[in-house]
Amino acid sequence: MKIIFMGTPDFSVPVLDALHQAHEIVAVYCQPPRPAGRGKTDRKSPVQTRAEALGLSVRHPVSLRSESAANDFAALGADVAVVVAYGLILPQVILAAPHLGCLNIHASLLPRWRGAAPIHRAILAGDAETGVCIMQMEAGLDTGPVLLRESLPIGAEETTAQLHDRLSALGARLIVQALDRLPLPATPQPEDGVTYAAKIDKAEARIDWTRPAVEVDRLIRGLSPFPGAWVDIYGERVKLLRSRLANGNAAPGNVLTGFTIACGDGAVEVTEAQREGKRPMPAAEVLRGLILPDRL
Repeated sequence: MKIIFMGTPDFSVPVLDALHQAHEIVAVYCQPPRPAGRGKTDRKSPVQTRAEALGLSVRHPVSLRSESAANDFAALGADVAVVVAYGLILPQVILAAPHLGCLNIHASLLPRWRGAAPIHRAILAGDAETGVCIMQMEAGLDTGPVLLRESLPIGAEETTAQLHDRLSALGARLIVQALDRLPLPATPQPEDGVTYAAKIDKAEARIDWTRPAVEVDRLIRGLSPFPGAWVDIYGERVKLLRSRLANGNAAPGNVLTGFTIACGDGAVEVTEAQREGKRPMPAAEVLRGLILPDRL
């Protein structure tokens, strides 16, 4: 099968690899290189880097809305386009170009968590499970009918980074299955249960210890590794990257023992943190060089 692949970040790379092994990829579309790092030099996306290593043709148009972009896309003669975290809205002329349309790999159990940040939001909300849907794309935001879906449980101490990797691998496996089984029955999404996964705002990341421990723990795990839930310690912004619920009650923000902090209800034990300019480290290692105040 001739496939156009459309994706940009790390999440998309395992999918690209799986499709490259199973089918013919006629072109890879991704976001163009962006300024990154301290020097703000242009950096290629993970998908572009991997596609070039595989010897695939890479395109990164700024928009797909021009007539020339649509013609270039259609001229590839693809059977289907596979889209996973691409970063551009596809106009109808693009959606209709491949004769099997465009399939999207979405990292949630639709219609829950349509939108930009479904992995973060599932953990922040305390969902017991999430999963991947293979969706036939249409003009609306993640509204298309679902061809294939599979769920998986969210671990009690799982971070967004860990769940991200598991869902990426699941998406890679499911899309290969879906392509092998086309045409598949398309199940319309129910109107009940629709939620939207808004993009993560850095303003959400500061920890409020007056919140219940369950919410603080979800915030730490849900924003790990990026943007990273944080707390101010002696004027230094310290990111808290992994945690678990702990026993203990005291005034919110009180340090109980080690890196266990009292919350509005219950307590949270921080198990991994990152100081400014340093790598992430286990909490015990952080505490060798950082004496916590009595209260955060």
